[in-house]
Amino acid sequence: MDTNAPILIAAPTLDALITDIFAASGCARDEAARISHHLLGANLAGHDSHGVVRVPRYVEWQQAGHVVAGQQADVVTDGGAFALLDGRWGFGQTVAPQATALGIERAEKHGTAVIALRNAGHIGRVGSYSEQAIAAGLISIHFVNVAGSVLVAPFGGTERRFSTAPFSVGVPTDPPVVLDFATSHVAEGKVLVASNGGKPLPPDALIEPDGTLSGDPHTLYGPYERVGPRSPANGLGAIRAFGDHKGSGLAFMCELLAGAFTGGGTSGPVQARGRIANGMLSIFISPRHFGTEAEFRRVAGDYVAWVKSCTPATPGGEVLAPGEPEARLRAERLKNGLPLQPDTWASILECAQTLGVAVPNRP
Repeated sequence: MDTNAPILIAAPTLDALITDIFAASGCARDEAARISHHLLGANLAGHDSHGVVRVPRYVEWQQAGHVVAGQQADVVTDGGAFALLDGRWGFGQTVAPQATALGIERAEKHGTAVIALRNAGHIGRVGSYSEQAIAAGLISIHFVNVAGSVLVAPFGGTERRFSTAPFSVGVPTDPPVVLDFATSHVAEGKVLVASNGGKPLPPDALIEPDGTLSGDPHTLYGPYERVGPRSPANGLGAIRAFGDHKGSGLAFMCELLAGAFTGGGTSGPVQARGRIANGMLSIFISPRHFGTEAEFRRVAGDYVAWVKSCTPATPGGEVLAPGEPEARLRAERLKNGLPLQPDTWASILECAQTLGVAVPNRP
């Protein structure tokens, strides 16, 4: 029997447990449910690195005062079609949707909007904010950084200089196209998942101080127990940027635009701030205001279909548009349950029990 085989857990069971955990940790019930829904949504979409594996870490940050429940993003600068918001260290799943909602509202009024958000707790899967804009019929572009988090080595180097610096674009085509990725070779959450017995990392995802390539999570985290916290501060190595100089260059832009420009800070030089925070620079565009919506949807739809009609490289394969794998996996996991590694599930249960939350008898 494979003791490391994934455990299938029904989405409602997991949603209820995660909601109870954050309610017990000090969040209002609606915020706890929102955090749970967002994390669960990442797992449903197949982005396990940004899903419930992060629950114990979120609780740890909240207990340390690094992220604060019940916050509303403050408007620092308001120019109508542009605005700067301060997340006040609130949960990212609260303040980032607020920033996105404001961007949607302003783009529907002005045709375009630029919204800068700083000092947000970890905002999770950035593609969900692209999907939020798509639901309103808008195009959106999101540059994200993690202030105070240095995890990624730039192209040609071995030392940490960038955060994982996610980037996302959403386009309301049929089907919707959602591009969403970290500019690092793998997201830090994927290293976390691998350290918990999940999908192994590519053998060249990480880099040691001497330049040796690695797929071992210990490169990033150093020594750790099988079940328990992981801290990148304990490791000596770094994550590599994806695509060599191309991913490294895009990460550079995310740090400058989402970090320096918003005033929330870049990945480094690291100062004694005691916590990390996301910055996000978002651009929202309304095709209706440009007078091109009908033609845009026709041409874009034809183009998506044409790309997808490409002959597959693998017999029986299929060319998919960005966002399609997530949509298909979401339907499958809602039906059959979410696969979690035993160590991940054990960490969540341990976190729940520490907070006095009743745990389900069976997944």
